[in-house]
Amino acid sequence: MARKSSFDEEQLTDSSYYILLTLVEENHGYSIMHNIEEMTTGEVKIGPASLYTILKKMQGAQMIKLIDNDNDRRKVYNITNKGREVLLKEIKRRITMAEHGKAVLNLLEGRSENES
Repeated sequence: MARKSSFDEEQLTDSSYYILLTLVEENHGYSIMHNIEEMTTGEVKIGPASLYTILKKMQGAQMIKLIDNDNDRRKVYNITNKGREVLLKEIKRRITMAEHGKAVLNLLEGRSENES
């Protein structure tokens, strides 16, 4: 049986998540890479090969669309309604995960203070 992609389950990888965050506004490839790097203060870098592979998969999953751009040779992308829905769910999911992590972190920090 073939393995499902993260797009089939509508659960995003970190790279896909950051790409969708940048595509809330129209963007082209180089700008997407630059915006992600800037947003994450250099912690997340997506190379061109990975970026365009993910963009192609996201297009196939109808999360993003290629914008007709006759005036420029750069490919410009934008998020679709489906992509917005997936992104909203993903943001909420990640917030919940962070809250769970924070609760455990508080426990762990509390234990290490008591053990000292």
